Amino acid sequence: MAAQQDHTVQWLVSGLVQGVGFRWYTWSMASRLGVRGWARNCPDGSVEVMGQGTLEDLALLEDALRRGPPASDVEHVEKQEITDEMHTFKTFEIK
Repeated sequence: MAAQQDHTVQWLVSGLVQGVGFRWYTWSMASRLGVRGWARNCPDGSVEVMGQGTLEDLALLEDALRRGPPASDVEHVEKQEITDEMHTFKTFEIK
């Protein structure tokens, strides 16, 4: 059986997503799924997430981002697939 190829996706999550544990929630979900990358707060109040893993694991992480932690109120999730090979992550971290 061939190994599944990793893909890289960037999400921009807006709504009430800062000050509610959103990055820690994302880190926890990504770590559980084996997705590598990072999450960081943006000056406009959104959270940017970069994830790398299998399509299945990235889809599960995206579902989690759309739900968010209990104190959050996710209004919009913008997704962009990253096709260049410059992004290689070893773990998931909070920036």
